Amino acid sequence: MDLLSQLQALISQFIADPEMAQLGFMVMMGLAVFAFMMAGLLIYMGLSNPVRRRVQQLEPQLVGASTGSGNSAAGAKPAASAAPSRVLKLVAPMGHRLMPEDEAARSRTADRLNHAGFRAPGAMNTYYGVKLALSLFLPTIALLITSAMDLPPNAVFLLAISAGIVGFVGPSFWLDKAVKRRTTSLRRGLPDTLDLMVVCTEAGLGLAAAIQRVAGDLEISQPELSHELKMFGMQTRAGMDTRSALKDLEDRCGVEDIRGLVTSLIQSMRFGTSIASTLRIYASELRDKRTQEAEEKAAKVSTKMLFPLVFCVLPSFFVVAIGPPLLGAMEAMAGR
Repeated sequence: MDLLSQLQALISQFIADPEMAQLGFMVMMGLAVFAFMMAGLLIYMGLSNPVRRRVQQLEPQLVGASTGSGNSAAGAKPAASAAPSRVLKLVAPMGHRLMPEDEAARSRTADRLNHAGFRAPGAMNTYYGVKLALSLFLPTIALLITSAMDLPPNAVFLLAISAGIVGFVGPSFWLDKAVKRRTTSLRRGLPDTLDLMVVCTEAGLGLAAAIQRVAGDLEISQPELSHELKMFGMQTRAGMDTRSALKDLEDRCGVEDIRGLVTSLIQSMRFGTSIASTLRIYASELRDKRTQEAEEKAAKVSTKMLFPLVFCVLPSFFVVAIGPPLLGAMEAMAGR
């Protein structure tokens, strides 16, 4: 009863203030309009093609079953990461309307999602659905906020258009950041992987067995690279050719260092050279490359520090060093 009384008093106080009541009414109206638009769009898409929605519901189950039958440890992470939330399930059917018709654009988006680690069957629909939802939701919020601030109509319209552009372009920037973060993680875990593969191949293991053993050892320290190597092992055990599996590993990762490693391994298998020697040479070249990158970044530090020194440090230094004498000179000149 106390809680109900407090809630009733809060509502009465809220209604008593005209400005707060107007703001609350506008917020409720905006949310109601947005919910009505979303509901109408979802109903239309559900009624227009119910078979497609049923297929989208069945595809993740089939993928999870096939992954679990091959390797439960390798399939645990993709199943957990590929399971979308309820909000993403709601916006996923909307992406079909925003998806480009150009096959090249769709292929580029699919490659970006693949390199970022989003390989669920409906990942592309979810991506475009999020873009469409944010393009509608952010302008609605901007209109509600700016209308309560008594801004001119031109400013309100400009802010709403800006919010729509941000909602449309924001997921693309987020996806680029995800791709960069994942490729960086794969590049950092590659030297340890090469060292372990050299040890395994010198101990007598073949390439596929060495990759499978290294994938198990890197499961905790480098989970993303471990998952990619486990996918390679699953493909080879399923009957895929080793060269085709290596090419698929290169396409999935999208990392230049892994692309060079795959090329070296394919050439080694083609000409019959030692896999261990190839891995050792490539590991040495990779260390030299990383050393050169570190030296290049160190050489750029002096140039990059020039702008902070000129615009941040030197003005404060001049104020501290020249300020007191300048004030004294001004007082002396004023007294004279």
